[in-house]
Amino acid sequence: MRLQILKIVGATGLAVALAHYLGLDNASSAGIIAMLSVLDTRKSSLRIAWQRLMSTVVALVLGVLSFSILGFQLSAFLLYLTAFVAFAYRFDFKPAIAPCSVLVTHLWLSRDLSLPFLGNEALLMMLGTGMAILLHTYMPSRQESIIAARSNIESQLKEQLLLLSALLRQEQEVTRNRLEDLEALIAESKKTVYQERDNQLFSQTDYDLHYLDMRQDQVQLLNIMSHNLESCHLATIEAKLLASLFELTADQLSESNPATYLLQDIEAMLKQFRERDLPKTREEFETRAILFQLLTDLTRFIQLKIDFYQEYQGKREMFA
Repeated sequence: MRLQILKIVGATGLAVALAHYLGLDNASSAGIIAMLSVLDTRKSSLRIAWQRLMSTVVALVLGVLSFSILGFQLSAFLLYLTAFVAFAYRFDFKPAIAPCSVLVTHLWLSRDLSLPFLGNEALLMMLGTGMAILLHTYMPSRQESIIAARSNIESQLKEQLLLLSALLRQEQEVTRNRLEDLEALIAESKKTVYQERDNQLFSQTDYDLHYLDMRQDQVQLLNIMSHNLESCHLATIEAKLLASLFELTADQLSESNPATYLLQDIEAMLKQFRERDLPKTREEFETRAILFQLLTDLTRFIQLKIDFYQEYQGKREMFA
């Protein structure tokens, strides 16, 4: 926020000062254009600046035609405005409507359609957008905070897996609000990654976005598993074995871990499930069904990481 304020003030001051130095008429308009052009991200500022420069040519041409046909009257300005707004909406140049129309009002008030005065107006737009782009060349990277967020997400995921393990052992309840906190952290991290993508013109953020998508899908599975565990009330051998598997998954949870061998442990446990005697009571049957569903969800949880790892294997350094 503080940096954005400095950029707005700096771009405005530089644009006005340079316009005065060059002896341009209506020099303050260059500052207004600069102020409007300093947006939140570097890419958006470049895009809007290009739109405004292109739109300036169209606006001045339409203004000259309107005032030449109808004279320097309100009707002429409204004719220009109708045509230019239609153009801006047709080509999605809406941010250019206000600053370009300010320039056209200069033609109206000065009653001057000469080439030198039109050049004056074009220079005002170039100075305003140019100063905004100049001050946007510095944009600090957020990569360190993104890396820290990934580490924090993994730590919280480990905690949740251990809580599920404890619940399977009937030691304590899962704290559901921590999952909500984790979901909020992932959502906030995505916003940071999108800002990084817009601010750093040549950086690659696909890895970060896909990583966060993968973790978000895993959190959704944790939500499902915690709901299922609320209906599991019997302490069984299978529950203890599954609890150990959750602990192992938590212990091996890492950004760089392929996690493929965990599927082998799950397959071994499935084999034990099939070899166990059939449940004797309805409650045992329901518990066995819940545990089997948990094992299936844990398989999906691990498979998400395996798919992600295989997609980016050997490419990790490119996206760090």
